Amino acid sequence: MSKPVVAVVGRPNVGKSTLFNALAGKRISIVQDTPGVTRDRIYADVTWLNTAFTLIDTGGIEPESQDIILSRMREQAQIAIDTADVILFMTDVRQGLVDADSKVADMLRRSRKPVVLVVNKVDSFEKLMPDVYEFYNLGIGDPVPVSAASKLGIGDMLDEVVKHFPKESQDEMEDDRPRVAIVGKPNVGKSSLINRLVGEERVIVSDIAGTTRDAIDTEVIWQDREYVFIDTAGLRRKSKIKEELERFSIIRAVTAVERADVVVIVIDATEGVTEQDAKIAGIAHERGKGIIIAVNKWDAVEKDDKTVYKHTERIREILSFMPYAEILYISAKTGQRTRKLFQMIDVVLENNSMRVATGVLNEIMSEAVAMQQPPSDKGKRLKLFYITQVAVKPPTFVIFVNDRELMHFSYTRYLENRIRDAFGFQGTSLKFIIRERKDG
Repeated sequence: MSKPVVAVVGRPNVGKSTLFNALAGKRISIVQDTPGVTRDRIYADVTWLNTAFTLIDTGGIEPESQDIILSRMREQAQIAIDTADVILFMTDVRQGLVDADSKVADMLRRSRKPVVLVVNKVDSFEKLMPDVYEFYNLGIGDPVPVSAASKLGIGDMLDEVVKHFPKESQDEMEDDRPRVAIVGKPNVGKSSLINRLVGEERVIVSDIAGTTRDAIDTEVIWQDREYVFIDTAGLRRKSKIKEELERFSIIRAVTAVERADVVVIVIDATEGVTEQDAKIAGIAHERGKGIIIAVNKWDAVEKDDKTVYKHTERIREILSFMPYAEILYISAKTGQRTRKLFQMIDVVLENNSMRVATGVLNEIMSEAVAMQQPPSDKGKRLKLFYITQVAVKPPTFVIFVNDRELMHFSYTRYLENRIRDAFGFQGTSLKFIIRERKDG
């Protein structure tokens, strides 16, 4: 089951980023006193009482005027409503209840999504509780007092959040159809690709705001196998502000990737691979998903005998953190190689779930060690005792060594390459956990 998604919504300067960092356990968002400075990472993985979820900071309100703040808050709230399982609506006890809070509360109430109302900056519960009660007027449940800066009341707030997570239904547990997320920047042809695969205009391709509001699950049958394509296409609103649009597409990518087994990253061949493509690819890589890079609009590129080589080299250079990703050159418009995508999805699914016997792994490791001595430091040499696979999706290996400090990243990469030489594992990342075990 995919992890639930929790989105944080609120006016500028109510402490969204401070809360985000407190929950993520590290400084992810940039926190300054100037409103509108949340520019950095916008999602984090959080675990509370053995429950893991993805936290999203919808951010991005610039304080130009009341009207703009309200319209941006509505936009944020809409992102949260579209993507989240639970919405954290953040207010500020010092500023009190303001008109913008009430208007956004109306939207959230109508969405029928679970909302946890958080009143921040309550540094003293004794003194400030009477001011917290004012927020009952929003009519979206009991306000939870917290101080994100002092980390007060965070546990109570998380207890409330976790209560609202959807329970894994029997249907979901039994649904073993491969789930494929189609992600990428706006206008790279994600909807057109899904329409081509489905063979009918299922996803509305249009520039009208709100035509494809929710991530749409499209069932596709190919050679008697059923696939579920998770689409984040055409997603809403051509924003005047590029950064808003970029942030929005990344939020959608996070939620789609979370639910998928395989991620197809669509890149525009006429534009080439961009920094934002790398960000979206990084999300899938971090989450250990199977990955295919589909270079779309290939029909629109002038070609010679070196075109594929040059494009591939450029993609490998920018996405150097995922050399295992499969690359396919397609045209959703003409249908060129789109059917080949299914074959590639099947291969990647298989590799992402592949198990290798412990005996075979240890043979590969012994050979690798014989061919290249493990590193040493100050006269102490790294010894590798044992390797075993402990999980799939992604394939995860534990290596027992005498000293973790001596296990350099480069030697882990060397062992990974040896395992890939033997088993391929195309399209999937491999994860290595290094454990220490004393001699004897």
